[in-house]
Amino acid sequence: MREGIFVDTGAWVALADEDDAHHRSAASIFPSLLKQYSELITSNLVIAEAYVLILRELGHNAAITFLERINSSHRIIRVCSTSELERKAEETLKKYSDQDFSYTDAVSFTVMEIKKMKKVFSFDKHFQIMGFVRVS
Repeated sequence: MREGIFVDTGAWVALADEDDAHHRSAASIFPSLLKQYSELITSNLVIAEAYVLILRELGHNAAITFLERINSSHRIIRVCSTSELERKAEETLKKYSDQDFSYTDAVSFTVMEIKKMKKVFSFDKHFQIMGFVRVS
């Protein structure tokens, strides 16, 4: 079993929302990720983003269920954003002024770089632009 894979907002939302365009793909990939990787790495900013999207699309109960599942899993590792991570992320945002990366994207890239991660469970092309391998 490999160490870990980063999980981005869109993947969490696709897993939760059966009407999401990527739901079928996410639901078919997720079990193999659980077999292949010992840890699913995400960030507090990704969780916050996913919570809001799930809340808007599916309502309060689904959003709370999402949080409960995140919190109850010992395999989901939540990296909390720090001022150092954010400083590096902001450097990325300045450097790539031609891209429309979100703040959460930039913090995610920084987490992945620091942890020397190459793979991400995501439907977001921004990860490929930064040289990461999307599993989607």
